[in-house]
Amino acid sequence: MSSNSIVLKKWSFLFFTFTFVHSFAQHSIYGKILDSINEKPINSVKITSKSDKNLSVQTDQDGLFVLNNINDFPSEFKIQKSGFEVKQLILKENNNDTLIIKLLPNDFVITEVIVTARRREETAQQVPIPINVISGKKAEETGAFNVNRLKELVPSVQFYSSTPRNTSLSIRGLGSTFGLTNDGLDPGVGFYVDGVYYARPAATTLDFVDIERIEVLRGPQGTLFGKNTTAGTFNVTTKQPSFTTGGTAEISFGNYGFIQAKTSVTGAISDKFANRFSASGTHRDGTIYNSRTSQDLNDINSIAIRDQLLYKPNENLKFILTGDYNRLRANGYAQVIAGVVTTKRAAYRQFGNIISDLGYTLPAIDPFNRTVDTDTPWKAEQDMGGLSLNAEYTLGKGKIVSTSAWRFWNWNPSNDRDFTGLSALAKSQAPSKHQQWSQEIRWSGNFNEKLSGVFGVFGIWQRLRADKEGQIEEAGKDQWRFSQNSTSTLWQTPGLLEGYGIRSYPSLNSFSGAVFGQLDWNFTEKISLLPGIRINYDKKEIDFKRYTYGGLQTTDPALLALKNSVYSNQEFNASIDDTNFSGQLTLAYKPTKNYNLFGTFSTGFKPVGLNLGGLPTDSNGNALTELAVVKPERILHYELGLKSQPFKNFIFNLTLYNSNIKDYQIQVQAADLSINRGYLANAEKVRVRGIETDLSYSFSNLNFYSNLAYTEAIYTKFINAPPALENTGGPTFVDISGGVLPGVSKWAGSTGGEINFSGKFLNYNGDYFFALDSYYRSTFSSSPTPSQFLNVPGYALFNSRFGFRVRSGVTTYLWVRNILNRDYFEQLLPGAGNAGHYAAVLGDPRTYGITIKYNF
Repeated sequence: MSSNSIVLKKWSFLFFTFTFVHSFAQHSIYGKILDSINEKPINSVKITSKSDKNLSVQTDQDGLFVLNNINDFPSEFKIQKSGFEVKQLILKENNNDTLIIKLLPNDFVITEVIVTARRREETAQQVPIPINVISGKKAEETGAFNVNRLKELVPSVQFYSSTPRNTSLSIRGLGSTFGLTNDGLDPGVGFYVDGVYYARPAATTLDFVDIERIEVLRGPQGTLFGKNTTAGTFNVTTKQPSFTTGGTAEISFGNYGFIQAKTSVTGAISDKFANRFSASGTHRDGTIYNSRTSQDLNDINSIAIRDQLLYKPNENLKFILTGDYNRLRANGYAQVIAGVVTTKRAAYRQFGNIISDLGYTLPAIDPFNRTVDTDTPWKAEQDMGGLSLNAEYTLGKGKIVSTSAWRFWNWNPSNDRDFTGLSALAKSQAPSKHQQWSQEIRWSGNFNEKLSGVFGVFGIWQRLRADKEGQIEEAGKDQWRFSQNSTSTLWQTPGLLEGYGIRSYPSLNSFSGAVFGQLDWNFTEKISLLPGIRINYDKKEIDFKRYTYGGLQTTDPALLALKNSVYSNQEFNASIDDTNFSGQLTLAYKPTKNYNLFGTFSTGFKPVGLNLGGLPTDSNGNALTELAVVKPERILHYELGLKSQPFKNFIFNLTLYNSNIKDYQIQVQAADLSINRGYLANAEKVRVRGIETDLSYSFSNLNFYSNLAYTEAIYTKFINAPPALENTGGPTFVDISGGVLPGVSKWAGSTGGEINFSGKFLNYNGDYFFALDSYYRSTFSSSPTPSQFLNVPGYALFNSRFGFRVRSGVTTYLWVRNILNRDYFEQLLPGAGNAGHYAAVLGDPRTYGITIKYNF
């Protein structure tokens, strides 16, 4: 053997030995992550290498993790978990000891809030979307246990509810029709709970149960979420089951007989199964008095339960089966007469003359006396719930999520829509039964270090019916005088309209399916491009039948004509399908880690609508079937934003936006009693633009926030609008181009803060705290067609709380809402038939109480 061969073999042996030894010299790092407050382990914490995105692990149910194949030191890692602070870990050298890492809950930090707005966990300040995040703790302590109260913390949100069915949720003035709800229209604001889309607007009236956080995304979000949304999204995340035993029990007492009880308990069933059960119950006496029945109205009686079963066979796969049920039984939602206007009708058709002829005296118009004398019971009975299955599978650099859900909604109301003690519109009730089935499959993750994305498919099937008795509108003995449209004495025929009414049987079947996706391309360290696209298919079918019943039984053609002028039979059906394309393009620039600038152009749409509350008729009584179909609403949206953290614990965000809407879908109120609920129409063009600022600051024991929204929302073209209440009896249609949209204040803001200091109470170490929150909004229109009278004056509310807070043990605090006992309207509504009177939905008076909460 030659000497060269011997040398080559020696070097080969040395190279093989070095490589073999080096491979075993790769290091493994062991660690454990704990809650810094109660020292309990935290599971499902994500630890990701900043230099190698493929190196990522999660803690197990005992909070343990292992990082293998660590070759280089120092190494930097990012530690994040929803509900906790984000932490950076720098390993300067290998250490054989187990690392103990402690994380603060988000309750104790404000600068690094984890969100899932883009269907993956990331910090809110890094997301190029205008977003407000309300922690479950803040929602609880401020008494924001539903969307109506939450709007006081997010000034870009508008929420109105004259009943749970007639609920409108909008962001920046866009989203849902204002006033009464038409079931043939899709909402423009998506409402999601743990990934499940809630189709019914009534869902937004439910009490929040065991909430982790609420994300309010502003602007179109169709390329990120299953159901298309033109105005924004409420993304609600509940607390998840944990293998660590824990729970809470809470009780609150207040004036007006207020009692609210909440409980939540979680823990392991086995090493692979865990469960979480949550329940809430709320009672409050009424805030309006009915002098006729000696009964308090507008009380609250609701319960909500939720159970979640977690199955986690390994660290990469988990299933959560969730069931929930919500029940409302209320003597409400009563409205109080707030004023009377003179219309353009003849003198005998003015409200004052009508009630005078009937021998009725209206109580003094003093809405904040909170007294009514209505004769029809006010009732709101609602049952809502469902089942869902969420499956998450971590595969390589991404995650696949499947969300399957079934939900139901049953609604049984009773209302007095003439708002008086007269038996005019004796019954106005639209009992409904709704079911939905939905499926979403979504992948999110990283293709490489520079490119990530979200892609998904979504489908939702809906079915809505009236109950077997139908939806009822029924006249009483006094309705003849309200309906009288001539001086003929035949209107005075005894019993002509008494008990005369209509039973409507609307039927809706719909399907909506979509493919959507969005990329995030970091083509430099500072610049990112985010294109997104959505393809949507919608199909809707309606069948509407309406039959008259009751009243005077007669064959007299003249009397029959009078009856038919009030209520008549009507039947029609329609079927429509539509395919739409929409998308967005965002350019984001991060000059430093503390500044994030972005610009977005997006298109969006609301699907085609169908009138499901009856149609107006021509002079011969024939239904105007051409109004059955409402064109889809299309939007062009532009947005510029800045997210900044100029210095530690200080956040300032700024957004400027402009939305141009074509064929804006609107619910219009008609003087025709047979379509008392109104009907859908399209306004040719609408423009909404504004500026929003979000500021928060935390220093030592002081937390402060201030959010401000300026919104200009106008009809740029609407030439065939119905007249305002005071112009009833004038032209049938009017041009309101340049008029303001209903429900939108030009200025709205919320400001507040909390100061706390360490102390001891009942042998518990914790923090004493005092907090003050304020909410202001300027005057806004409460009529689809701008009115001189239906305008809600601006108002400001102040809420406060003081108490002692602990992470584990007993937390107690006193609270006051509407400290100054400010009288204010939430909404103004014209009386049925546009006789000239209008009523108000009143805001709550001053309420106060105490809350005691035990964490274990």
